[in-house]
Amino acid sequence: MANNQSVRRHLNAFTRGRIIGKLEEGRSNFFHSIVSRLWRQFQTTGTAIRGFSSDRPRRTTPADDRYIVLQARRNRRQTAGEITRHMTQATGRPISRFTVTRRLHSGGLFARRPVRCVPLTPAHRRRRSLWCREHQNWRDNEWGRVLFTDESRFSLSSDSHRILIWRERGSRNHPSNIIERDRYGGRGVLVWRGIMLGRRTDLHIFDAGSVNGTRYCNEILLPYARLFRGAMGMQFLFMDDNAPCHRTVAAEQLLESEDIERMDWPARSPDLNPIEHVWDFLGRRLTARTLPPVTIRELRLALQDEWAAMPQQLIDTLILSMGFRCETCLAVRGDHIPY
Repeated sequence: MANNQSVRRHLNAFTRGRIIGKLEEGRSNFFHSIVSRLWRQFQTTGTAIRGFSSDRPRRTTPADDRYIVLQARRNRRQTAGEITRHMTQATGRPISRFTVTRRLHSGGLFARRPVRCVPLTPAHRRRRSLWCREHQNWRDNEWGRVLFTDESRFSLSSDSHRILIWRERGSRNHPSNIIERDRYGGRGVLVWRGIMLGRRTDLHIFDAGSVNGTRYCNEILLPYARLFRGAMGMQFLFMDDNAPCHRTVAAEQLLESEDIERMDWPARSPDLNPIEHVWDFLGRRLTARTLPPVTIRELRLALQDEWAAMPQQLIDTLILSMGFRCETCLAVRGDHIPY
């Protein structure tokens, strides 16, 4: 569709002078709106030169602009309103929140959601790279014998969507832009499950209280890990992370007595575990429900329903992506990978 709005162009001084001359000669075959304004200006001021108005005076000085950016860099979780109030008190001049936002944008800082993951040290990156190098050539049948497991917290309410930080473009995984995941806070339930190629465990929802080594052995390892070990045979490989309740002496002894081989897993590597995508899928499905759960009982039932409705093909695709995950982790030298 053509744009019918005219583009406003200003006449230069030479053209204005020519029009005034033509009008004084009695000629009037020009655009009447332009000519009438120009002739009225000439009769009033005696000149046809266009006057340029000055810009709106700035509320902040260059030093103030630098200080605004410095404040956001010192505490990236400050809101624009908080920085505005601080600047107004410091300078004694009223400054709007939109002015602060524009100054931050000109300084290369933009409001973004923080990355929710665990920070990595150089030692963590080295171990992650070593693990990926050892497993990057695994075939699909080798990944298919691994039972990937994990726990996650599902809460009835969360304010994580309201958290914003100021950061530069391209600095997503910088340590200053990372908020460590708080997976066990809020009112909700703690859920455990495992996935394999072509199989999945039941969704286990823990009762009130935290998970310790005894509960992990009695409620997870005995009913689930031992069951899959019997079905898969000697080729079965059990994966869990390095949570303290997973590495107790009782858990180690139980796995050894049941002849269950545990997969070595690098610390702080949830992004390498394909089950994290399953958590995300469940969370999105819960949010998209017409009537979201408002009680713990409704949350339990909704989780069970969504877990049963999850297609196994999605789980298989995630497990078969392990080779790509290893390659991506090696490409970024052990740093976080998108997940």
